[in-house]
Amino acid sequence: MTTQPRLAVLGSLNMDISVPVGRLPGPGETILGGQAVIAPGGKGANQAVAAARLGADTAMAGCVGEDEFGGPILLALAAEGIATGAVRRVPGVATGLALITVDAAGENMITVAPGANGECGPADADAALAGPPALLVISAEIPPAAIAAALAGAARMGVPTLLNLAPVPADADPAALLAGVSWLVVNESEAAALLGEPVAGLDAAARAAAALQRRLAAAAGPGTPSGRYAVVTAGSHGAALTGPDGTDQVGGFAVASVDAVGAGDAFVAALAVGLASGAAPAGALRAACAAGATATTRRGTQTALPRPADIQAATGVAGPWPAGD
Repeated sequence: MTTQPRLAVLGSLNMDISVPVGRLPGPGETILGGQAVIAPGGKGANQAVAAARLGADTAMAGCVGEDEFGGPILLALAAEGIATGAVRRVPGVATGLALITVDAAGENMITVAPGANGECGPADADAALAGPPALLVISAEIPPAAIAAALAGAARMGVPTLLNLAPVPADADPAALLAGVSWLVVNESEAAALLGEPVAGLDAAARAAAALQRRLAAAAGPGTPSGRYAVVTAGSHGAALTGPDGTDQVGGFAVASVDAVGAGDAFVAALAVGLASGAAPAGALRAACAAGATATTRRGTQTALPRPADIQAATGVAGPWPAGD
């Protein structure tokens, strides 16, 4: 068992409403689905839960509303042993809501109403850095100003950062958000949005990771911890990583996928926990791919986020986890 690292996650907290369907609807089409499941979610909260299940000492920062959804979200985090003192309850604003449709093959469509997540700002970024953590994980379902403030604060404190730029903000210059990023994690479509060209498949992901790493290195601001890394995930095909020492690729794991919702969050959390536990980048990438694949083998979002034993059973990867169970 490795030493337990302290992680902070700054990001979104939502209530998810998920409906299974035989196939995803087309534009203007109404189809009947199965029984709806209402459960806590949001990329930030999902990543915090996944990190805690892998053994990290995890704190969550962000915003929820003072409504019927905010309280259950905080209780769910606390039940996972996650510190919630930096989660702010915003009066007069609804908690974020995600509407999720999942087809029989595990593909999904997600619409998010940000709600209180849109109130997240520099003060919440400061709260995330209290301590400070060994690594700050940031997800992009919060305003760009909060992301920029967190990156700037982390650089001043010498705290390494992992930015999951998902989605790429439509109302901000993405390049302006790269200064201060130690690790950038995006999927194929997000890499394409950043680079202005299509990205599909593992080889293309590797080329995109190299291009994004060059941008990170060029944008590095004063105080940014040394070494910039870009990771591009390619779904079931695996993921590619480029850092100062070159590019690595990890192919996908053959698992019985039923629901891809939350797989990216499991990947991000596992990568963060692996790195904070002292794993080499290539080893942390492999463990992250295994965690993401394992998350697709069960339905739901936070309910499907794996523990070390789940990952080893599904993929054979033991991983550099602080938790041994």
